[in-house]
Amino acid sequence: MAYVQNRSALYAERPEWEDVIPLPQYESVKPLAPIFYTPEYKDATDYFRGIVKLGEKSPRVLDLTENIIRQNPAHYSAWQYRYKTLMALGAPLDEELRLMDELAVKYLKTYQVWHHRRLLVQQTRNPAPELAFIAGCLQEDAKNYHTWSYRQWLLAHFNDEALWENELDFVDGMLDVDVRNNSAWHHRFFVVFQSGVRKGEEDRSEVLHRELTYVKMKISVAPNNMSAWNYLRGILDYSKTPYSTLISFVAPYCEAEPMRSDDSSKDIVDLEDPFPSQDAHLPCAAAIEFMADIHESLGGDNLEVATELWSSLANTHDAFRKKYWEYRIRKAQSRAH
Repeated sequence: MAYVQNRSALYAERPEWEDVIPLPQYESVKPLAPIFYTPEYKDATDYFRGIVKLGEKSPRVLDLTENIIRQNPAHYSAWQYRYKTLMALGAPLDEELRLMDELAVKYLKTYQVWHHRRLLVQQTRNPAPELAFIAGCLQEDAKNYHTWSYRQWLLAHFNDEALWENELDFVDGMLDVDVRNNSAWHHRFFVVFQSGVRKGEEDRSEVLHRELTYVKMKISVAPNNMSAWNYLRGILDYSKTPYSTLISFVAPYCEAEPMRSDDSSKDIVDLEDPFPSQDAHLPCAAAIEFMADIHESLGGDNLEVATELWSSLANTHDAFRKKYWEYRIRKAQSRAH
């Protein structure tokens, strides 16, 4: 599967390809928006269509598809035909995976690269090395959707306890580096709540308490981190826990200068209701929204409190979404009458 580096040598100029009739891409006589392909790309794809028509699956097809993929990594048909050729030849997939190690890092945001890798690993059935490879890719782009999706697929598809063993520690490490990494928060929810019950986590009430403590601590460090607040809402909704159970935790984050309720030392951290960090930018819009939702859910006279909180968001703390908060106020008022 050696790739020919001399791109100036068009396939039309190579004697070993003279038996293939290139098929140009069909276009009408006067296309509305013609695509200006490079001569190298047009040449390679013309010969690719000729190969597909012949149904040939040979080592030179691997060279051809690699050439096209390097020019256009999103060429789905080239990827698909390459995989079929690999299977037909019984080609060594470890060698193909090494090539994918290069291409996946180079084209991280290209779905087809990850789909091809998924097909290969389904054949090799050796998922363990993939976790380290994925971790390396996340060093390049810690929030890349395709990389995280591939990791979740790998864990769920093989569902090997050894693969899951250190996954929560891995997510902890990612969030320690960047507590605002929404992809890592999403993955944590997937690991803890959406992938079955792992060994040692059978007591779900204990797991819920652990996660509530974890996310509260992360919020105390960076109160204006929407990813953490969304995670908090997610686990409360999942466990059907009323938001109102967290009033004592949320209340200090709604104040510009919150006062501690006791005389305890600032150095002592309350794990149940951790206080905002000293350098926190308060009040926190996410906390005010959370508190407003609590009062809205309680109904009655609490709707007036919710309206006041939404008004403070619309006029002061989150004016960018002013129209949205005004909508929430109108909606609540319409229900009250």
